[in-house]
Formats: sequence, structure tokens, C-alpha cells
Amino acid sequence: MVLFRLLAKCAIKMKDFLNITKALADENRLRMLMALQDGEVCVCKITELMGLAMSTVSKHLSILYQAGLVNARKEGRWMYYSLPGKGAPTAAREAVAWVRRSLAGKERIAEDAKRLKKVLAMDVSELCKRQCGN
Repeated sequence: MVLFRLLAKCAIKMKDFLNITKALADENRLRMLMALQDGEVCVCKITELMGLAMSTVSKHLSILYQAGLVNARKEGRWMYYSLPGKGAPTAAREAVAWVRRSLAGKERIAEDAKRLKKVLAMDVSELCKRQCGN
């Protein structure tokens, strides 16, 4: 209910509202958003954290990107994702802030944060080779 009030204040189009709420309606996408709260992460490392197929992770990240809830950039062979910054639409920033406040301290998020520290220490090129077969 709180999120709907926040988004209503932003005067966004119905399509944008639906994209945001759809993106937030999946546990894996919420976990991915929380994994990005400390900065940019390579898709290979998100895949390792989530324990899902690369194609599944990419689809989830695409939905988050379409909703404006993550930024994406390509560097060489790898895609990197981050949370939207100050230049992002207000609705996206408000939605991400709400997710962060709502899920802070939750057991699954805390487990992910511990695992993410280990994943971030892994060599990205080796990790990607293992996942992509390249």
C-alpha cells in the first residue's frame, strides 16, 4: 500500500506504474535489487549469487531494466548492473528506496549479502568462463 501511494505522488503513466509493480512482484528480482545496493555488479556474479541459469537471470534483469529499476552497461564481454542514480525518474528511485527499506534486515537478504561478499571476491573472467562456457 505504501508503495502505491509513493508511486501515485510521482504522477507516472499507467504503463510505467505497471512495469514497476510487475518488476517488484518476484522474489528473485527483489533479491537482485538488494544485491545491487552497495554498487555495480557483473551479471556473472549475480548469476552465481542467485544459483539460477544465466538466461533466467538475464530475463529478470531485463524486466528490472525495462521498469527503470536498474541501470545497465556493457564493458567488453560483460554486462554490469547498478541501482538508478539521481538522474533516474523519481518513481524508480522511490520504488527502489521502498524495497531497500522494506527488506533491510530480512533473513534471506542477510544470507545473500554474506554470499555476495564471497562472490564479489571471485575472478569475473573465470566465473564467466565457467557459466558461459567461454
